[in-house]
Amino acid sequence: MVHLGMAAGAEEEQVLLVSSPLQWDSWKQLQREEVALFSTFAVLFVTMVFFYVVIRVAFRRKVSNTILLVGLSDAGKTTLFYQLRDGSAHQGSVTSMEPNDDEFILRSESTKKAKIKPVHIVDVPGHARLRPKLDDFLPKTCGLVFVVDALDFMPHLRSVAEYLYEVLTKTVVARKKIPVLLACNKMDKITAHSTDFIRKQLEKEINKLRLTRSAISSADVTSEISLGVEGEPFKFSQCVNQVSTAEMSALNGQVEEVERFIREQVKP
Repeated sequence: MVHLGMAAGAEEEQVLLVSSPLQWDSWKQLQREEVALFSTFAVLFVTMVFFYVVIRVAFRRKVSNTILLVGLSDAGKTTLFYQLRDGSAHQGSVTSMEPNDDEFILRSESTKKAKIKPVHIVDVPGHARLRPKLDDFLPKTCGLVFVVDALDFMPHLRSVAEYLYEVLTKTVVARKKIPVLLACNKMDKITAHSTDFIRKQLEKEINKLRLTRSAISSADVTSEISLGVEGEPFKFSQCVNQVSTAEMSALNGQVEEVERFIREQVKP
């Protein structure tokens, strides 16, 4: 009986404590504060997740994976395109009148088990009438492979230099500092010119173009920026973007140096 009386007294005391107006208000206030605090943390968490996703998406969009293959017609751009994608020469010499545009994992990397980022390769037609298509792709480009026919180089030196000059003096190329690889094709042939010879001849010819065009009135100049250092012979090392050279033979599948350049611009 004594134990029952003590239990009943404790229960009555708890009821009195809870039923006290001051205690009840404090308890309700505590509940409201807990709910408000939980809501604040929930909103903060959702906001952080939202901004994280936005930043990730924005960052991915800024990282380009587009590589352009440019150069004169019959230099070997399209053959290079198919070697990079399929590992084949696509029935030898092919001239494109429309851009070959595809996203793929480089053929040499297709057997690797690790996750590899695909590359967006665009083969831009080399015909003078179709070259304006280049401007459509440049804003989203991270690298340019300028293909040069090392076997039949000297007869086309002026044309190659003019096209390369046009590429290097485009504002978007200079502003984005888009790397350019001079890919000297057909280097498997005994009579092919060396990469060093081709580089020096192009520097001399571009220097002539630079001097000639600087003397023309600005209304007639089609280039968007100037090249080199005033008063000095032109060198590719003077460009704001990196210009390098490589040997290759697209027809025989010897394109390792080009693939290395591509992977330097588009990380796996």
